[in-house]
Amino acid sequence: MRRSGGRRGSGKAQDDSDAASQTSEEMGTSYLLPEQQKIGITGAVFLILNKMIGTGIFSTPSSIFAATGSVGITLLMWTVAGLLTLSGLGVYLEFGLAIPKSGGEKNYLERIFRRPRYLATSVFAVQMVLLGFSAGNSLAFGRYVLLALGHPMPDGWIPRLIAVACITFVVALHAALPRWGLRLTNALGIFKVLVLLLIVFSGFAALAGHRLVPDPRNFDNFWAIERGDGYGGGGAYAYATALLQVVYSYKGWENANYVMAELKNPQRTLKIAAPLAVVGVTALYVLANVAYFAAIPKGELARSEVIVAGLFFKNVFGESAAARSLPAFVALSNIGNVLAVSFAHSRVNQELAAEGVLPWSGFWASNMPFGTPAASLLLHWIVTVIVLIAPPPGPAYNFIVNLYTYPGAWINTFVAGGLIYLRLRASERWWSPWQTHLTVPVVFLCLNIFLAVTPFVPPAADDWAADGYPYWLFPTVASARALLDVYVVSMMSRPFSTLACRRIGWL
Repeated sequence: MRRSGGRRGSGKAQDDSDAASQTSEEMGTSYLLPEQQKIGITGAVFLILNKMIGTGIFSTPSSIFAATGSVGITLLMWTVAGLLTLSGLGVYLEFGLAIPKSGGEKNYLERIFRRPRYLATSVFAVQMVLLGFSAGNSLAFGRYVLLALGHPMPDGWIPRLIAVACITFVVALHAALPRWGLRLTNALGIFKVLVLLLIVFSGFAALAGHRLVPDPRNFDNFWAIERGDGYGGGGAYAYATALLQVVYSYKGWENANYVMAELKNPQRTLKIAAPLAVVGVTALYVLANVAYFAAIPKGELARSEVIVAGLFFKNVFGESAAARSLPAFVALSNIGNVLAVSFAHSRVNQELAAEGVLPWSGFWASNMPFGTPAASLLLHWIVTVIVLIAPPPGPAYNFIVNLYTYPGAWINTFVAGGLIYLRLRASERWWSPWQTHLTVPVVFLCLNIFLAVTPFVPPAADDWAADGYPYWLFPTVASARALLDVYVVSMMSRPFSTLACRRIGWL
């Protein structure tokens, strides 16, 4: 696992890189697939698609329209969020093509923040290992399986046990039969695209009058900001929160950057697959929203809350078809997300362990017994199962899940700001085969500052504890934890390093 690209102009930084490479080689942790087994362009596209397309597009449009009260502004938000996502992709393409190595942000932050040594790596390790779980989509899979069987249960032990079975199956498949794991990932990616295409073309049919309800005439006053039963009048905070939800619906576009070492011709594959996936998802998301407006009256859309697509199917195909099909569709979408996240995050865990920043690093970085990152998959499984089983239902669980999404805004802030620094500081001698215009990382930086700051803005008085705890609690805890990581690591020369682990008996 030798570093490549990016670390130019700093001999000491290169020495650090070589030392880390030597450590991982001494551990025998190189995980090099034969070229014919590596992921091509199609596989990389579906690896990204599976993480991006979860439950968001089937549910989020309701709250977005409820906040804006405008068809035109709602569609504009989904389009703008896609363009903002492309700005992030531009940043990650520049880093990924300069440093074609598995690990994603780990490598980029190491290149930017070289002092104190292992600072960026250790802070990132806490985020990815402890908060990079797949509990949210695993539990959603359990809920929708029960809903498809006619036993709706929002939370409780039964859906959680199904969730544990889901993550166990996914981890075992990736560990023991990695090729079949990727095949299933690709198959579910194709399935998700087909479901969204079904919604899109059904929307075109609804526009032509083929629906079981009267014409909602939602496009008559396209840009008008209206107030009605359950929608409109939310104000600036509601608009900001709505944009936040839309941006998070696009989350997952960076997934291929985590597994660069397992891509065929990684620089070419990433350069083609990532923009293709993001542009495709943006088009599908916008057109799916058009379809919803073509068949659902505004008041019903705003009040539909969780499953907008279910109401759409009912208005187009009838009650029975919607009741039978949609929960199963969403459950398969959830397990596709779990497959993609587990595959990518286990590779990041292995890279972190190979650097010696985890306790018992030699074990987590190993490829035993199947010649796959089974140990790092096990680590991902342990954290996910703890999050699924330990918290009681309700606010405690919601709080932990919120902690999963929020810190990514701070990480992306430092990645975007770091790229601006590298581009402007000649002594860094930064070079990449992919050069984005400087405005792209600036836009991405502003977006993530917005995502990081918005949760601290007080909402309406009625929403101060909408999730069962004060609105400011999860961003405060997440930010405080990150600052504590920085402080502790800066006080240590090499935290959780191989040498330190051996001294305290962890290795």
